Amino acid sequence: MWNRRKEEEPAPKPTSVPPPAPTVSQPVKEGIPMSTQPTRPLDTRPEPARGGSAILGKSVVLKGQVYGREDVTIDGEVEGTVELQEHRLTVGPTGKVVATIKAREIVVLGTVQGNIETREKIEIRKEAKVVGDIRTARIVIEDGAYFKGSIDIVRAEAPKSAAAPAAAAPAPKPQSVASAGAASPTATASAGDVAART
Repeated sequence: MWNRRKEEEPAPKPTSVPPPAPTVSQPVKEGIPMSTQPTRPLDTRPEPARGGSAILGKSVVLKGQVYGREDVTIDGEVEGTVELQEHRLTVGPTGKVVATIKAREIVVLGTVQGNIETREKIEIRKEAKVVGDIRTARIVIEDGAYFKGSIDIVRAEAPKSAAAPAAAAPAPKPQSVASAGAASPTATASAGDVAART
């Protein structure tokens, strides 16, 4: 019982090997290594836009300072300060901002209360409401928008050689806008021209 011989052990059963499947001849590409690892599916998610964009949703309420290095869309409520020196701020239709705002460009579709400073342009759309003073290079106020405050159109700085004669002239005063005629559905102002529809 303890002394069994190896000859008495049952022999392993031979495994059957299936016959090779017929192959279709394919051209052989020499010099190109083939990977035996499984391939990954392509990523179908869209890439975010360069510079990115942040969105504060309808249910977001933020009190404090907002600084950003990307475009921002506000659909919720913000109270405090918003600074996007090199980027665009969009206040969505449900957005409510009670803040001092500094941005490169601003588009208002909702409500803004506070002073606004833009380097390039501000657009106040048809359903928007803006209360506060604006300092900008260009402004667009659509027919039907509500605006109360003053507008200071800032001219682009002249080269230093031409700046000396211009310095002798008195600086223009900010203009207060009460109402303007309804000449067109969109009022536009730039470089000293001011038009508004209340």
